[in-house]
Order: sequence, then structure tokens, then C-alpha cells
Amino acid sequence: MLNKTIRFFLENKLVAVLLLLLLVGWGMVVSPFGWNIGALPSDPVPVDAIPDLGENQQIVYTEWAGQSPQDVEDQITYPLTTQLLTVPGVKTIRSSSILGFSSIYVIFEEDVEFYWSRSRILEKLNSLPGGTLPDGVQPALGPDATALGQVFWYTLEGRDA
Repeated sequence: MLNKTIRFFLENKLVAVLLLLLLVGWGMVVSPFGWNIGALPSDPVPVDAIPDLGENQQIVYTEWAGQSPQDVEDQITYPLTTQLLTVPGVKTIRSSSILGFSSIYVIFEEDVEFYWSRSRILEKLNSLPGGTLPDGVQPALGPDATALGQVFWYTLEGRDA
């Protein structure tokens, strides 16, 4: 198949040149650089250099030093999870409890705005009913950027003003 294609283009040089010009012209029309290409229409394809593939999530950390994972699960992770499920727009919650530490990942629907979800979580954490958590335990909202977002900081600079 490949040999037949190569032979066809070698024998029909005009077709090969016309196809090459067509592909170059099409590439210029859809290029995202905003070139002034005269008579050709400009229909640039939008480019997202680094797509955000992560879920819309917020992380709640709680430390309770010296407690077993089962105690952390029973007295911190589970009560917080049930309270956070009542936040509007929550799709699911994932949690883990380790020695003296609880991590709760609150995953929101895609149409929920990131900072709106942060403020709803903070409101919920600040209005927990008394006795929900052991004395001296204070949950904290995680950072507002994922590690992936922090790794890919960059700038794109063009030649034009």
C-alpha cells in the first residue's frame, strides 16, 4: 500500500505539488498565530497549551495528632464527609484516614465555579454544629492550586505588540 502511494506521487508530480500547496494553505488558514494571509480566510483553531484534565475538587485536611486511623475515620473523616455532602454541587467525596490525619477530597460537578466551591466549603467548615468534631480539632481547606497547575507555570510571548 505504501509503495503504491509513493509510486503514484513519484509518477504524478503535479498532483503531489498541488496536494502539498493545498495542505500548506490549509495549515496557514487554521494556524493559531493570526497571520495576515491576504485573500485566504483566517479561521484559527483555538489552542490550549496545557489542558486542565483534573476534576473540579477541593481538599479538606484535618490533623488530630497521636490518634489511630480508625479513631480519625470514626470521629473526623466520617462526620466531616456527611456534612460536606450537603454542599450544593457536590458530585462525590473521597476520603482517607491515616495515623493522626484525615484527607477529604470533595469533587464538584464540572459546571461549578472553582472559587464558588471553595467559599461554600469554607462556609460549611465554619458553621459545623457543636460536637461534630473532637475538641481542639480544626479542619483546614487545602491550597487553591493543584500540583499540576503549579508545575506548568510559564509565559507565552509573541513578536507583536
